[in-house]
Amino acid sequence: MTRFQREIYALVAAIPRGRLMSYGSVAEALGRGRAPRAVGSALSRLPEGHAIPWWRVISGSGRVSTPSIHHTAQVQRALLEDEAVRFDARGRIDWADYAWEPTPEEVAAAVARDPLGPEVGAP
Repeated sequence: MTRFQREIYALVAAIPRGRLMSYGSVAEALGRGRAPRAVGSALSRLPEGHAIPWWRVISGSGRVSTPSIHHTAQVQRALLEDEAVRFDARGRIDWADYAWEPTPEEVAAAVARDPLGPEVGAP
């Protein structure tokens, strides 16, 4: 696992309940603004046994963008709705209501923690 992946997991673990970030805003907060796809890729490869709230990261357009295969999109939307996140008729959220924009200090504090611990995902 790369350092950037661990930073992604740490920042996503810090997103408060009922708040959301886009793949691009996670990348930007970590100083890698051109890497939103890497964020999505890392989240799709979370190791088993994790407690990272991956469902709190959606597309910049405000839509759930996980694949429909295995009903992941439906699961993600249900998890968000359980956190009182509401979608409009087009399946989008209003970023003004739900965006989490961490301060640089919040990002640094999040990245300093390792939400996976040394044993999860280790070979």
